[in-house]
Amino acid sequence: MQKLSRREFLKNSSALAASAASLDYCQSLFATRSEPDLKFPTAPRERLAVATWPFRMFLESPANRWGRDPKLPGMDMKEFGAMVVQTFGLRNIEPLDQHFRSTDMAYVHALREAMEKAGARVVNIPVGVGASFYDPDPAKRQEAVREGKRWVDIAVVLNSPSIRTAIQGPLELTPDVDRAAESLGQVAAYGAENDVIVTLENDNNWTEDPFFLVKILEKVNNPYLRALPDFCNSMLTHDQEFNNRALEALFQHAFSIAHVKDSELDGKGKLVTVDVAKCFEIAKASGFRGYYSLEWEGQDEPYGGTQKLIDLSLKYLG
Repeated sequence: MQKLSRREFLKNSSALAASAASLDYCQSLFATRSEPDLKFPTAPRERLAVATWPFRMFLESPANRWGRDPKLPGMDMKEFGAMVVQTFGLRNIEPLDQHFRSTDMAYVHALREAMEKAGARVVNIPVGVGASFYDPDPAKRQEAVREGKRWVDIAVVLNSPSIRTAIQGPLELTPDVDRAAESLGQVAAYGAENDVIVTLENDNNWTEDPFFLVKILEKVNNPYLRALPDFCNSMLTHDQEFNNRALEALFQHAFSIAHVKDSELDGKGKLVTVDVAKCFEIAKASGFRGYYSLEWEGQDEPYGGTQKLIDLSLKYLG
């Protein structure tokens, strides 16, 4: 009997279309599926990517709310890939959704053309969805699902193998595994249909506690829903021992990408550092083969900081 691909099965199965919102159905369908067919480079330098986040003070975008400095020269994200290739000798980039000047498909196609011309490629897109995946209001959860699917479509145009979706949630709400899993199961199923991995990052230490993420991942049990371990985010509210346990748990569910940092400023301006060697040790022990995106969060300017992370990463990957 010929084995159907995910894409073929999802297109041909009216039963799945009718049951797309059912987490139980998604679980039974994908529980025995193999991991996404994505080939990663093996050379250490080719595994490194540069995130746009550290360069937010340069990026021209109406949605760039976190630090565009008008005193500095501006840059459209269409120029970012060429800058990374020329400055750092790397070809992989991770563009944040807020740094897209537009999400109109004409702009997205132009961005893809600019990347291809520069010899650069998108390896992940971190996105916010404007609503919580565990909101008690079903309409708001569906808003998050729709936005997650929209970014899957954008990832397809950009040939990005993955997106990272924020879970989001009002601080007064207790994060809910069941509601989050039901919602994210729908986005993951759509990602599977389009060969785009959906990742969850330990970004916000309340709404995205690493062990909360693991519970969601295990409940959904879809190979297209994965972890994105961040080396330092959990250090903002915990210690190195907790961070080690968090990374060990997350890397068991990681596949395509992780975030490399050596330090990060907390909400009070204090610089928190992390044991980078230990982070790479944990990643290697898990068998992680994906990309490492460099997300400089230190006190220096981002060009020198990013080069520092490149040097550190090559030291531990070599």
